[in-house]
Amino acid sequence: MSKKGKKFSLLLASLLMVFSTACSSGGDSKSTANGTDSKKEAEQAAAVDPSKPSWKNDTSPITFDWYINFAWYTGTDWGKDLTSQYVTKKTGVNLNFVVPAGNEAEKMNTMIASGKLPDFVTIAWSDDAVKKMIEGKLVLPLNELAEKYDPYFISKVADPAKLSWYTQEDGNVYGYPNASSSPADFEKYGDNYISNQTFVVRKDMYEAIGSPDMRTPEGFLAALKAAKEKFPDVNGQPMIPIGLHEFTDNGNYSLESYLQNFLAIPQEKDGKLYDRQTDPEYIKWLKVFRQANQDGLLAKDVFIDKRAQMEEKIAQGRYFAMMYQRSDFSNPQNVLFSKDPNSVYIAVDGPSNAAMDQPTLSGPVISGWTLTLISKDVKDKARAISFLEYLTSEEGQRDLYMGEEGVTYDMKGDKPVFKPEVLDLLNKDRAAFDTKYGASHKYWMMMDTNVTDQWAPEAVAPFKQLADWTRGKTVSASQFDQINPTGNSKEGIANTKLGQLWGKTLPKLLMASSDAEFDQLWSDYQAKRESTGLADVQTYQQTEYEKNLKKLGIK
Repeated sequence: MSKKGKKFSLLLASLLMVFSTACSSGGDSKSTANGTDSKKEAEQAAAVDPSKPSWKNDTSPITFDWYINFAWYTGTDWGKDLTSQYVTKKTGVNLNFVVPAGNEAEKMNTMIASGKLPDFVTIAWSDDAVKKMIEGKLVLPLNELAEKYDPYFISKVADPAKLSWYTQEDGNVYGYPNASSSPADFEKYGDNYISNQTFVVRKDMYEAIGSPDMRTPEGFLAALKAAKEKFPDVNGQPMIPIGLHEFTDNGNYSLESYLQNFLAIPQEKDGKLYDRQTDPEYIKWLKVFRQANQDGLLAKDVFIDKRAQMEEKIAQGRYFAMMYQRSDFSNPQNVLFSKDPNSVYIAVDGPSNAAMDQPTLSGPVISGWTLTLISKDVKDKARAISFLEYLTSEEGQRDLYMGEEGVTYDMKGDKPVFKPEVLDLLNKDRAAFDTKYGASHKYWMMMDTNVTDQWAPEAVAPFKQLADWTRGKTVSASQFDQINPTGNSKEGIANTKLGQLWGKTLPKLLMASSDAEFDQLWSDYQAKRESTGLADVQTYQQTEYEKNLKKLGIK
Protein backbone atom coordinates (compact mmCIF):
# COMPACT_ATOMS: atom_id res chain seq x y z
CA MET A 1 0.00 0.00 0.00
CA SER A 2 1.31 3.47 -0.85
CA LYS A 3 2.08 6.07 1.82
CA LYS A 4 -0.88 8.08 0.56
CA GLY A 5 -3.14 5.00 0.91
CA LYS A 6 -1.96 4.32 4.46
CA LYS A 7 -2.70 7.91 5.50
CA PHE A 8 -6.22 7.63 4.12
CA SER A 9 -6.79 4.32 5.96
CA LEU A 10 -5.65 5.84 9.25
CA LEU A 11 -7.89 8.88 8.71
CA LEU A 12 -10.86 6.64 7.93
CA ALA A 13 -10.25 4.54 11.05
CA SER A 14 -10.09 7.68 13.18
CA LEU A 15 -13.37 8.96 11.75
CA LEU A 16 -15.05 5.62 12.41
CA MET A 17 -13.89 5.71 16.05
CA VAL A 18 -15.29 9.25 16.45
CA PHE A 19 -18.58 8.19 14.87
CA SER A 20 -18.77 5.11 17.09
CA THR A 21 -18.16 7.21 20.20
CA ALA A 22 -20.83 9.71 19.11
CA CYS A 23 -23.35 6.92 18.66
CA SER A 24 -22.64 5.43 22.08
CA SER A 25 -22.50 8.69 24.03
CA GLY A 26 -23.68 11.72 22.05
CA GLY A 27 -26.56 9.76 20.60
CA ASP A 28 -27.82 8.90 24.06
CA SER A 29 -27.45 12.55 25.05
CA LYS A 30 -29.60 13.66 22.10
CA SER A 31 -32.17 11.01 22.94
CA THR A 32 -32.26 12.25 26.51
CA ALA A 33 -32.78 15.83 25.30
CA ASN A 34 -35.67 14.73 23.12
CA GLY A 35 -37.06 12.78 26.01
CA THR A 36 -36.89 15.89 28.18
CA ASP A 37 -38.66 17.93 25.50
CA SER A 38 -41.33 15.27 25.12
CA LYS A 39 -41.79 15.13 28.87
CA LYS A 40 -42.15 18.89 29.06
CA GLU A 41 -44.69 18.91 26.22
CA ALA A 42 -46.65 16.15 27.94
CA GLU A 43 -46.65 18.14 31.18
CA GLN A 44 -47.77 21.27 29.37
CA ALA A 45 -50.60 19.38 27.67
CA ALA A 46 -51.65 17.78 30.97
CA ALA A 47 -51.82 21.19 32.66
CA VAL A 48 -54.38 22.49 30.19
CA ASP A 49 -57.81 23.46 31.48
CA PRO A 50 -60.10 24.02 28.45
CA SER A 51 -62.16 26.52 30.42
CA LYS A 52 -59.23 28.81 31.24
CA PRO A 53 -56.62 30.82 29.26
CA SER A 54 -53.50 28.66 28.98
CA TRP A 55 -51.08 31.58 28.95
CA LYS A 56 -51.53 31.81 32.71
CA ASN A 57 -50.14 28.28 33.21
CA ASP A 58 -46.56 29.40 32.67
CA THR A 59 -45.31 32.96 32.99
CA SER A 60 -41.62 32.14 33.36
CA PRO A 61 -39.21 34.19 31.22
CA ILE A 62 -38.98 33.24 27.53
CA THR A 63 -37.88 35.16 24.46
CA PHE A 64 -39.46 34.58 21.08
CA ASP A 65 -38.00 35.78 17.77
CA TRP A 66 -40.76 37.46 15.77
CA TYR A 67 -40.16 38.22 12.09
CA ILE A 68 -42.16 41.06 10.52
CA ASN A 69 -42.01 41.12 6.73
CA PHE A 70 -42.13 44.92 6.40
CA ALA A 71 -38.85 46.78 6.04
CA TRP A 72 -40.49 50.05 7.10
CA TYR A 73 -41.51 48.81 10.54
CA THR A 74 -39.50 50.59 13.21
CA GLY A 75 -41.28 49.56 16.41
CA THR A 76 -38.76 46.84 17.15
CA ASP A 77 -37.68 48.10 20.57
CA TRP A 78 -39.79 45.73 22.65
CA GLY A 79 -39.05 46.15 26.34
CA LYS A 80 -38.15 49.83 26.22
CA ASP A 81 -41.66 51.31 26.37
CA LEU A 82 -44.12 50.95 29.24
CA THR A 83 -46.65 48.82 27.41
CA SER A 84 -44.24 46.10 26.27
CA GLN A 85 -42.64 46.09 29.72
CA TYR A 86 -46.06 45.49 31.23
CA VAL A 87 -46.90 42.64 28.83
CA THR A 88 -43.58 40.93 29.53
CA LYS A 89 -44.03 41.34 33.29
CA LYS A 90 -47.50 39.84 33.02
CA THR A 91 -46.85 36.95 30.61
CA GLY A 92 -43.10 36.33 30.95
CA VAL A 93 -42.76 36.71 27.18
CA ASN A 94 -40.07 38.93 25.73
CA LEU A 95 -39.99 39.59 21.99
CA ASN A 96 -37.03 40.02 19.68
CA PHE A 97 -38.42 41.59 16.54
CA VAL A 98 -36.64 40.97 13.25
CA VAL A 99 -37.32 43.02 10.10
CA PRO A 100 -35.68 42.78 6.68
CA ALA A 101 -33.01 45.36 6.00
CA GLY A 102 -33.90 45.58 2.32
CA ASN A 103 -36.12 43.71 -0.11
CA GLU A 104 -38.77 41.78 1.85
CA ALA A 105 -39.33 39.14 -0.82
CA GLU A 106 -35.63 38.32 -1.03
CA LYS A 107 -35.36 37.95 2.75
CA MET A 108 -38.49 35.81 2.94
CA ASN A 109 -37.40 33.55 0.08
CA THR A 110 -33.96 33.12 1.63
CA MET A 111 -35.48 32.00 4.94
CA ILE A 112 -37.86 29.62 3.19
CA ALA A 113 -35.02 28.13 1.17
CA SER A 114 -33.05 27.56 4.38
CA GLY A 115 -35.95 25.55 5.81
CA LYS A 116 -35.85 27.50 9.10
CA LEU A 117 -38.00 30.39 10.28
CA PRO A 118 -38.09 32.53 13.43
CA ASP A 119 -40.64 31.53 16.09
CA PHE A 120 -43.37 33.84 14.77
CA VAL A 121 -43.83 35.28 11.27
CA THR A 122 -46.10 38.20 10.41
CA ILE A 123 -46.64 38.80 6.70
CA ALA A 124 -49.27 40.26 4.36
CA TRP A 125 -51.96 37.63 3.84
CA SER A 126 -51.71 38.09 0.07
CA ASP A 127 -47.97 37.39 -0.03
CA ASP A 128 -47.06 34.34 -2.10
CA ALA A 129 -44.69 33.29 0.68
CA VAL A 130 -47.67 32.29 2.85
CA LYS A 131 -48.46 29.39 0.56
CA LYS A 132 -44.79 28.46 0.27
CA MET A 133 -44.45 28.24 4.05
CA ILE A 134 -47.55 26.09 4.35
CA GLU A 135 -46.68 23.79 1.43
CA GLY A 136 -43.12 23.48 2.71
CA LYS A 137 -44.43 22.44 6.14
CA LEU A 138 -42.42 25.24 7.73
CA VAL A 139 -45.31 26.42 9.92
CA LEU A 140 -47.52 24.57 12.40
CA PRO A 141 -51.32 24.21 12.29
CA LEU A 142 -52.73 26.56 14.91
CA ASN A 143 -55.75 24.32 15.42
CA GLU A 144 -53.55 21.34 16.31
CA LEU A 145 -51.43 23.42 18.67
CA ALA A 146 -54.57 24.75 20.31
CA GLU A 147 -56.16 21.32 20.61
CA LYS A 148 -53.13 20.03 22.50
CA TYR A 149 -52.00 23.04 24.50
CA ASP A 150 -54.70 25.71 24.47
CA PRO A 151 -58.27 24.67 23.55
CA TYR A 152 -59.44 27.96 25.10
CA PHE A 153 -58.03 29.72 22.03
CA ILE A 154 -60.44 27.93 19.71
CA SER A 155 -63.49 27.75 21.99
CA LYS A 156 -63.43 31.24 23.53
CA VAL A 157 -61.02 33.59 21.77
CA ALA A 158 -60.62 32.99 18.03
CA ASP A 159 -63.37 34.17 15.70
CA PRO A 160 -65.00 31.11 14.05
CA ALA A 161 -65.56 33.09 10.84
CA LYS A 162 -61.86 33.92 10.61
CA LEU A 163 -60.83 30.34 11.37
CA SER A 164 -63.20 29.08 8.70
CA TRP A 165 -61.93 31.65 6.21
CA TYR A 166 -58.33 30.59 6.72
CA THR A 167 -58.93 26.82 6.85
CA GLN A 168 -56.82 25.16 4.16
CA GLU A 169 -57.68 22.15 2.01
CA ASP A 170 -56.03 19.85 4.57
CA GLY A 171 -58.46 21.10 7.20
CA ASN A 172 -55.85 23.08 9.14
CA VAL A 173 -55.50 26.75 9.99
CA TYR A 174 -51.92 28.04 9.81
CA GLY A 175 -52.30 31.78 10.31
CA TYR A 176 -54.52 34.22 12.20
CA PRO A 177 -55.25 37.69 10.79
CA ASN A 178 -55.14 41.16 12.25
CA ALA A 179 -57.56 44.00 11.39
CA SER A 180 -60.06 41.44 10.12
CA SER A 181 -63.79 42.11 9.75
CA SER A 182 -66.31 39.68 8.33
CA PRO A 183 -69.44 40.75 6.45
CA ALA A 184 -71.32 40.03 9.69
CA ASP A 185 -68.99 42.44 11.49
CA PHE A 186 -69.66 44.98 8.77
CA GLU A 187 -73.39 44.75 9.39
CA LYS A 188 -72.79 45.13 13.12
CA TYR A 189 -70.18 47.90 13.09
CA GLY A 190 -70.60 49.25 9.57
CA ASP A 191 -71.47 52.81 10.55
CA ASN A 192 -68.18 53.04 12.44
CA TYR A 193 -65.99 51.70 9.65
CA ILE A 194 -63.68 54.06 7.85
CA SER A 195 -61.27 53.51 4.99
CA ASN A 196 -57.55 54.13 4.81
CA GLN A 197 -57.85 55.29 1.21
CA THR A 198 -57.82 59.05 0.76
CA PHE A 199 -57.09 61.78 -1.75
CA VAL A 200 -55.53 64.67 0.13
CA VAL A 201 -54.29 68.18 -0.56
CA ARG A 202 -52.22 70.59 1.48
CA LYS A 203 -54.86 72.84 3.00
CA ASP A 204 -53.20 76.23 2.65
CA MET A 205 -52.08 75.62 -0.93
CA TYR A 206 -55.47 74.26 -1.95
CA GLU A 207 -57.30 77.25 -0.50
CA ALA A 208 -54.78 79.66 -2.02
CA ILE A 209 -55.63 78.44 -5.53
CA GLY A 210 -59.36 78.72 -4.90
CA SER A 211 -60.25 75.25 -3.57
CA PRO A 212 -60.85 73.92 -7.10
CA ASP A 213 -62.91 70.89 -8.08
CA MET A 214 -60.41 68.11 -8.81
CA ARG A 215 -62.89 65.40 -9.75
CA THR A 216 -62.60 65.85 -13.52
CA PRO A 217 -59.45 65.32 -15.62
CA GLU A 218 -59.44 68.99 -16.59
CA GLY A 219 -59.94 70.22 -13.03
CA PHE A 220 -57.35 67.78 -11.70
CA LEU A 221 -54.60 68.86 -14.10
CA ALA A 222 -55.49 72.54 -13.77
CA ALA A 223 -55.20 72.35 -9.97
CA LEU A 224 -51.81 70.64 -10.11
CA LYS A 225 -50.57 73.26 -12.55
CA ALA A 226 -51.92 76.18 -10.52
CA ALA A 227 -50.34 74.84 -7.34
CA LYS A 228 -46.96 74.40 -9.00
CA GLU A 229 -47.04 77.90 -10.45
CA LYS A 230 -48.06 79.53 -7.17
CA PHE A 231 -45.81 77.39 -4.96
CA PRO A 232 -42.80 76.33 -7.04
CA ASP A 233 -40.83 75.46 -3.93
CA VAL A 234 -41.31 74.71 -0.25
CA ASN A 235 -38.61 76.09 2.02
CA GLY A 236 -36.14 76.14 -0.85
CA GLN A 237 -36.96 72.65 -2.15
CA PRO A 238 -39.08 71.85 -5.22
CA MET A 239 -42.77 71.36 -4.54
CA ILE A 240 -44.14 67.99 -5.71
CA PRO A 241 -47.57 68.48 -7.34
CA ILE A 242 -48.89 64.92 -6.82
CA GLY A 243 -47.66 62.06 -4.65
CA LEU A 244 -48.42 58.34 -4.90
CA HIS A 245 -47.54 55.15 -3.11
CA GLU A 246 -44.11 53.79 -3.96
CA PHE A 247 -43.56 51.96 -7.21
CA THR A 248 -42.73 48.28 -6.75
CA ASP A 249 -41.97 45.33 -9.02
CA ASN A 250 -45.73 44.81 -9.30
CA GLY A 251 -46.96 48.36 -9.84
CA ASN A 252 -48.34 51.08 -7.60
CA TYR A 253 -51.32 50.85 -5.20
CA SER A 254 -52.36 54.45 -5.88
CA LEU A 255 -52.78 53.81 -9.59
CA GLU A 256 -54.49 50.45 -9.15
CA SER A 257 -57.15 49.73 -6.52
CA TYR A 258 -57.04 53.25 -5.06
CA LEU A 259 -57.76 54.94 -8.38
CA GLN A 260 -60.26 52.26 -9.40
CA ASN A 261 -62.13 52.67 -6.11
CA PHE A 262 -62.22 56.44 -6.48
CA LEU A 263 -63.73 55.89 -9.92
CA ALA A 264 -66.27 53.46 -8.39
CA ILE A 265 -65.36 50.80 -10.93
CA PRO A 266 -67.23 47.59 -10.03
CA GLN A 267 -65.34 44.41 -9.20
CA GLU A 268 -68.05 42.18 -10.64
CA LYS A 269 -70.91 42.41 -13.10
CA ASP A 270 -73.81 39.95 -13.18
CA GLY A 271 -71.95 37.42 -11.04
CA LYS A 272 -68.79 37.51 -13.13
CA LEU A 273 -65.55 39.15 -12.04
CA TYR A 274 -64.90 42.34 -13.95
CA ASP A 275 -61.47 43.14 -15.35
CA ARG A 276 -61.22 46.62 -13.81
CA GLN A 277 -57.96 47.29 -15.57
CA THR A 278 -59.70 47.43 -18.94
CA ASP A 279 -62.45 49.82 -17.83
CA PRO A 280 -62.61 52.91 -20.08
CA GLU A 281 -62.81 55.28 -17.08
CA TYR A 282 -59.64 53.77 -15.64
CA ILE A 283 -57.74 54.01 -18.91
CA LYS A 284 -58.90 57.62 -19.28
CA TRP A 285 -57.46 58.50 -15.87
CA LEU A 286 -54.19 56.70 -16.49
CA LYS A 287 -53.86 59.00 -19.48
CA VAL A 288 -54.51 61.95 -17.17
CA PHE A 289 -51.47 60.93 -15.14
CA ARG A 290 -49.51 60.50 -18.37
CA GLN A 291 -50.45 64.05 -19.30
CA ALA A 292 -49.42 65.22 -15.84
CA ASN A 293 -45.99 63.72 -16.43
CA GLN A 294 -45.70 65.35 -19.84
CA ASP A 295 -46.64 68.70 -18.29
CA GLY A 296 -43.93 68.37 -15.65
CA LEU A 297 -46.42 67.72 -12.86
CA LEU A 298 -45.22 64.21 -11.99
CA ALA A 299 -41.88 64.67 -10.28
CA LYS A 300 -39.13 62.09 -10.71
CA ASP A 301 -39.20 61.60 -6.92
CA VAL A 302 -42.54 59.84 -7.32
CA PHE A 303 -40.97 57.02 -9.31
CA ILE A 304 -38.04 56.34 -6.99
CA ASP A 305 -38.97 57.32 -3.42
CA LYS A 306 -39.66 54.66 -0.80
CA ARG A 307 -41.95 55.06 2.17
CA ALA A 308 -39.32 56.62 4.45
CA GLN A 309 -38.47 59.33 1.92
CA MET A 310 -42.14 60.01 1.30
CA GLU A 311 -42.95 60.41 4.99
CA GLU A 312 -40.07 62.87 5.30
CA LYS A 313 -41.41 64.92 2.38
CA ILE A 314 -44.95 64.85 3.79
CA ALA A 315 -43.56 66.25 7.06
CA GLN A 316 -41.85 68.96 5.02
CA GLY A 317 -45.17 69.74 3.31
CA ARG A 318 -43.60 69.29 -0.11
CA TYR A 319 -46.55 67.55 -1.74
CA PHE A 320 -49.51 69.55 -2.96
CA ALA A 321 -51.75 66.49 -3.39
CA MET A 322 -51.49 62.77 -2.70
CA MET A 323 -53.50 59.64 -3.38
CA TYR A 324 -52.32 57.83 -0.31
CA GLN A 325 -53.26 56.00 2.89
CA ARG A 326 -54.21 58.34 5.70
CA SER A 327 -52.64 56.14 8.41
CA ASP A 328 -49.21 57.14 7.12
CA PHE A 329 -49.93 60.81 7.81
CA SER A 330 -49.91 60.53 11.61
CA ASN A 331 -46.34 61.59 12.39
CA PRO A 332 -45.92 64.02 9.46
CA GLN A 333 -49.30 65.64 10.17
CA ASN A 334 -48.27 66.32 13.75
CA VAL A 335 -45.09 67.99 12.55
CA LEU A 336 -47.01 70.22 10.14
CA PHE A 337 -49.80 70.95 12.62
CA SER A 338 -47.33 72.07 15.28
CA LYS A 339 -45.75 74.54 12.84
CA ASP A 340 -48.91 75.81 11.15
CA PRO A 341 -52.38 74.23 11.44
CA ASN A 342 -53.20 75.49 7.94
CA SER A 343 -50.32 73.56 6.39
CA VAL A 344 -51.77 70.11 7.16
CA TYR A 345 -53.26 67.73 4.61
CA ILE A 346 -57.03 67.43 4.26
CA ALA A 347 -59.10 64.93 2.31
CA VAL A 348 -61.12 66.24 -0.63
CA ASP A 349 -63.06 64.70 -3.49
CA GLY A 350 -60.51 63.48 -6.01
CA PRO A 351 -60.62 61.69 -9.36
CA SER A 352 -64.16 60.61 -10.20
CA ASN A 353 -65.93 58.86 -13.04
CA ALA A 354 -67.93 60.79 -15.61
CA ALA A 355 -71.16 60.26 -13.65
CA MET A 356 -69.52 61.68 -10.49
CA ASP A 357 -70.46 58.58 -8.52
CA GLN A 358 -69.31 58.45 -4.91
CA PRO A 359 -66.07 56.49 -4.36
CA THR A 360 -66.31 52.89 -3.19
CA LEU A 361 -63.36 52.84 -0.80
CA SER A 362 -61.95 49.64 0.64
CA GLY A 363 -63.16 48.94 4.14
CA PRO A 364 -62.21 46.17 6.57
CA VAL A 365 -62.34 42.67 5.09
CA ILE A 366 -62.30 39.23 6.62
CA SER A 367 -58.79 38.52 5.32
CA GLY A 368 -57.53 41.45 7.37
CA TRP A 369 -54.15 42.94 6.62
CA THR A 370 -51.52 40.49 7.84
CA LEU A 371 -51.30 36.88 8.96
CA THR A 372 -49.25 35.65 11.89
CA LEU A 373 -47.92 32.10 11.76
CA ILE A 374 -45.94 29.90 14.16
CA SER A 375 -42.78 28.21 12.87
CA LYS A 376 -42.19 24.46 13.10
CA ASP A 377 -38.91 25.42 14.81
CA VAL A 378 -40.63 27.44 17.55
CA LYS A 379 -38.82 27.27 20.90
CA ASP A 380 -41.87 26.29 22.92
CA LYS A 381 -45.10 25.23 21.20
CA ALA A 382 -47.31 25.59 24.25
CA ARG A 383 -46.02 29.04 25.18
CA ALA A 384 -46.29 30.19 21.55
CA ILE A 385 -49.94 29.27 21.02
CA SER A 386 -50.90 30.47 24.49
CA PHE A 387 -49.19 33.83 23.88
CA LEU A 388 -51.04 34.10 20.59
CA GLU A 389 -54.25 33.37 22.51
CA TYR A 390 -53.42 36.13 25.00
CA LEU A 391 -52.68 38.67 22.27
CA THR A 392 -55.91 37.82 20.45
CA SER A 393 -58.09 37.89 23.56
CA GLU A 394 -59.90 41.01 24.72
CA GLU A 395 -57.52 41.20 27.68
CA GLY A 396 -54.49 41.16 25.41
CA GLN A 397 -56.08 43.64 23.04
CA ARG A 398 -56.70 46.02 25.92
CA ASP A 399 -53.19 45.59 27.30
CA LEU A 400 -51.51 46.35 23.99
CA TYR A 401 -53.90 49.14 23.01
CA MET A 402 -54.33 50.86 26.39
CA GLY A 403 -51.23 49.78 28.31
CA GLU A 404 -51.32 49.28 32.08
CA GLU A 405 -54.12 50.54 34.29
CA GLY A 406 -52.96 53.34 36.54
CA VAL A 407 -49.89 53.93 34.39
CA THR A 408 -51.22 54.83 30.94
CA TYR A 409 -54.96 54.75 31.57
CA ASP A 410 -57.63 54.94 34.28
CA MET A 411 -61.06 53.36 34.36
CA LYS A 412 -64.00 55.71 33.87
CA GLY A 413 -66.95 53.54 34.79
CA ASP A 414 -66.42 50.38 32.76
CA LYS A 415 -64.30 52.04 30.08
CA PRO A 416 -60.50 52.46 30.05
CA VAL A 417 -59.49 56.04 29.24
CA PHE A 418 -55.99 57.27 28.51
CA LYS A 419 -54.54 59.57 31.16
CA PRO A 420 -54.59 63.22 29.99
CA GLU A 421 -50.81 63.45 29.58
CA VAL A 422 -50.75 60.17 27.64
CA LEU A 423 -53.53 61.26 25.28
CA ASP A 424 -51.91 64.65 24.84
CA LEU A 425 -48.65 63.08 23.70
CA LEU A 426 -50.53 60.65 21.42
CA ASN A 427 -52.22 63.57 19.68
CA LYS A 428 -49.16 65.80 19.50
CA ASP A 429 -46.17 63.53 18.91
CA ARG A 430 -46.88 59.97 17.85
CA ALA A 431 -43.20 59.06 17.62
CA ALA A 432 -42.54 60.21 21.19
CA PHE A 433 -45.70 58.42 22.34
CA ASP A 434 -44.48 55.17 20.79
CA THR A 435 -41.09 55.50 22.41
CA LYS A 436 -42.41 56.26 25.89
CA TYR A 437 -45.73 54.43 26.12
CA GLY A 438 -45.88 51.99 23.17
CA ALA A 439 -49.67 51.65 23.25
CA SER A 440 -52.40 52.39 20.66
CA HIS A 441 -51.36 49.79 18.07
CA LYS A 442 -47.62 50.38 18.12
CA TYR A 443 -47.57 46.58 18.16
CA TRP A 444 -50.26 45.94 15.56
CA MET A 445 -49.43 42.32 14.65
CA MET A 446 -52.57 40.89 16.27
CA MET A 447 -54.72 44.01 16.53
CA ASP A 448 -58.48 43.52 16.34
CA THR A 449 -59.94 46.90 15.53
CA ASN A 450 -63.48 45.67 16.18
CA VAL A 451 -62.40 45.24 19.80
CA THR A 452 -60.07 48.19 20.25
CA ASP A 453 -62.39 50.72 18.61
CA GLN A 454 -64.53 50.64 21.76
CA TRP A 455 -61.64 52.22 23.67
CA ALA A 456 -60.30 54.51 20.95
CA PRO A 457 -60.23 58.17 21.99
CA GLU A 458 -62.17 60.53 19.79
CA ALA A 459 -60.14 61.66 16.81
CA VAL A 460 -58.90 65.24 16.94
CA ALA A 461 -57.38 67.66 14.47
CA PRO A 462 -55.56 67.17 12.22
CA PHE A 463 -56.59 63.49 11.88
CA LYS A 464 -60.35 63.65 12.37
CA GLN A 465 -61.12 65.25 9.02
CA LEU A 466 -59.21 62.58 7.07
CA ALA A 467 -61.10 59.77 8.79
CA ASP A 468 -64.51 61.43 8.68
CA TRP A 469 -64.21 62.07 4.94
CA THR A 470 -64.22 58.31 4.28
CA ARG A 471 -67.43 57.65 6.25
CA GLY A 472 -70.29 56.58 4.03
CA LYS A 473 -67.89 55.88 1.18
CA THR A 474 -66.45 52.71 2.76
CA VAL A 475 -67.62 49.32 1.51
CA SER A 476 -67.03 45.66 2.38
CA ALA A 477 -65.42 43.53 -0.29
CA SER A 478 -64.44 40.33 1.53
CA GLN A 479 -65.79 38.19 -1.29
CA PHE A 480 -63.00 39.43 -3.56
CA ASP A 481 -60.22 38.49 -1.15
CA GLN A 482 -57.84 35.61 -1.69
CA ILE A 483 -58.92 34.81 -5.20
CA ASN A 484 -55.50 35.14 -6.83
CA PRO A 485 -53.53 31.97 -7.57
CA THR A 486 -50.22 31.62 -5.76
CA GLY A 487 -47.38 29.16 -5.49
CA ASN A 488 -45.92 27.02 -8.25
CA SER A 489 -49.15 26.01 -9.97
CA LYS A 490 -49.59 26.95 -13.63
CA GLU A 491 -51.99 29.72 -12.63
CA GLY A 492 -49.76 30.86 -9.76
CA ILE A 493 -46.73 31.21 -12.00
CA ALA A 494 -48.80 33.04 -14.60
CA ASN A 495 -50.18 35.43 -11.99
CA THR A 496 -46.67 36.23 -10.74
CA LYS A 497 -45.55 36.99 -14.28
CA LEU A 498 -48.62 39.14 -14.89
CA GLY A 499 -47.82 41.21 -11.80
CA GLN A 500 -44.24 41.70 -12.94
CA LEU A 501 -45.44 42.61 -16.43
CA TRP A 502 -47.67 45.31 -15.01
CA GLY A 503 -44.86 46.57 -12.79
CA LYS A 504 -42.68 47.12 -15.85
CA THR A 505 -45.48 48.53 -18.01
CA LEU A 506 -47.01 51.11 -15.66
CA PRO A 507 -44.03 53.53 -15.55
CA LYS A 508 -43.72 53.30 -19.32
CA LEU A 509 -47.37 54.26 -19.74
CA LEU A 510 -46.92 57.31 -17.52
CA MET A 511 -43.74 58.36 -19.31
CA ALA A 512 -45.20 57.95 -22.80
CA SER A 513 -44.67 61.08 -24.89
CA SER A 514 -48.21 61.10 -26.28
CA ASP A 515 -51.59 59.41 -26.00
CA ALA A 516 -50.78 57.61 -29.24
CA GLU A 517 -47.66 56.08 -27.70
CA PHE A 518 -49.70 55.22 -24.60
CA ASP A 519 -52.27 53.43 -26.79
CA GLN A 520 -49.56 51.40 -28.49
CA LEU A 521 -47.98 50.43 -25.17
CA TRP A 522 -51.41 49.55 -23.82
CA SER A 523 -52.21 47.40 -26.83
CA ASP A 524 -48.90 45.56 -26.53
CA TYR A 525 -49.47 45.09 -22.81
CA GLN A 526 -52.90 43.57 -23.30
CA ALA A 527 -51.50 41.16 -25.90
CA LYS A 528 -48.75 40.11 -23.51
CA ARG A 529 -51.32 39.60 -20.76
CA GLU A 530 -53.18 37.16 -22.98
CA SER A 531 -50.03 35.25 -23.93
CA THR A 532 -48.86 35.12 -20.30
CA GLY A 533 -51.88 33.10 -19.16
CA LEU A 534 -54.48 35.71 -18.27
CA ALA A 535 -57.40 33.43 -19.20
CA ASP A 536 -56.20 30.67 -16.85
CA VAL A 537 -55.77 33.16 -14.01
CA GLN A 538 -59.22 34.66 -14.56
CA THR A 539 -60.85 31.22 -14.59
CA TYR A 540 -59.14 30.40 -11.31
CA GLN A 541 -60.22 33.74 -9.82
CA GLN A 542 -63.84 33.22 -10.83
CA THR A 543 -63.91 29.78 -9.21
CA GLU A 544 -62.41 31.13 -5.97
CA TYR A 545 -64.79 34.09 -6.00
CA GLU A 546 -67.78 31.77 -6.21
CA LYS A 547 -66.37 29.70 -3.34
CA ASN A 548 -66.05 32.88 -1.29
CA LEU A 549 -69.69 33.77 -1.90
CA LYS A 550 -70.72 30.41 -0.47
CA LYS A 551 -68.32 30.70 2.48
CA LEU A 552 -69.68 34.10 3.37
CA GLY A 553 -73.32 33.27 2.66
CA ILE A 554 -73.61 35.98 0.03
CA LYS A 555 -76.18 35.43 -2.69
